[in-house]
Amino acid sequence: MNSQSIYRVGLVLYALVIGFFGVNHFLNGTGFQNTIPGFLPYHIFWVYLTGAALIAAAISFLTGKHMRLAGLFLFAFLIIIVLTIHLPAVIRSEGDPIISIALTNLVKDTGLAGAALMIAGNDRYAGTKTPIE
Repeated sequence: MNSQSIYRVGLVLYALVIGFFGVNHFLNGTGFQNTIPGFLPYHIFWVYLTGAALIAAAISFLTGKHMRLAGLFLFAFLIIIVLTIHLPAVIRSEGDPIISIALTNLVKDTGLAGAALMIAGNDRYAGTKTPIE
């Protein structure tokens, strides 16, 4: 398997994971709204908006359209989530067993942000076939 094929398979897998998280925001919106910081009004709106953004990024990665822009926006979104939701949750849960969940979410979203940045910065396969062709 050549490098381009490996990249395509990885991109499809990543897009499916991001798409799953986006759909999950719609299926469990009321559960997610409790994680939205208190200073933001209309919590459910933000849950659905971020779900739609995740689905849009997944579609972008699968179709090969605007991948750089989608990768940069997804990176920024995930870093904002890490800093405003996961990091405060880790800090609040000092000594609590729940810290493992909060820390896992922080590390997971940081890794997903890094992968989004790698996709945004990958010009090597720009203009090639879409990942699903």
